[in-house]
Amino acid sequence: MDTLKLMALDAQDLEIVSAHVQDAVFKVEGISYAPRTGTFALVVNRFVWEKTVDGKTGTADKKTNERRRAVIGFHRVTSVRSIGFSRTDTDAVLSLLALRFEPKGEGPDGVLELVLAGDATIALNVECIEVQLADTGGAWETAFRPHHPES
Repeated sequence: MDTLKLMALDAQDLEIVSAHVQDAVFKVEGISYAPRTGTFALVVNRFVWEKTVDGKTGTADKKTNERRRAVIGFHRVTSVRSIGFSRTDTDAVLSLLALRFEPKGEGPDGVLELVLAGDATIALNVECIEVQLADTGGAWETAFRPHHPES
């Protein structure tokens, strides 16, 4: 089994994790925040972008489309805000587009944004970047490949 496990401790690492979770989908019920431990987590079905390109030729492989169950853990979170969706609608499905970090001043603290489709956002105030991504289950085939039109 070729499961993915990544950790981000700076903005450059976060870009790599962001690329791997682009187009992940999740239900609102898959969101959890534990203020005591400063941990925010998402249970997602991520699109396996790393399997869509042939490693030898660098060309797109149109045959392989799969998703995997994964958990994204954000640590050292001091508060959470969200806009653009109802946190009480636990069956709502959201699509994660990117992870972004905006530092506050020169220190390691700042705001880590989860950019969602439909102009929705989850903003995490963090002491520093500490993000983990881990696949937790097997892959399944999907006929749908996310498409992002060029602007």
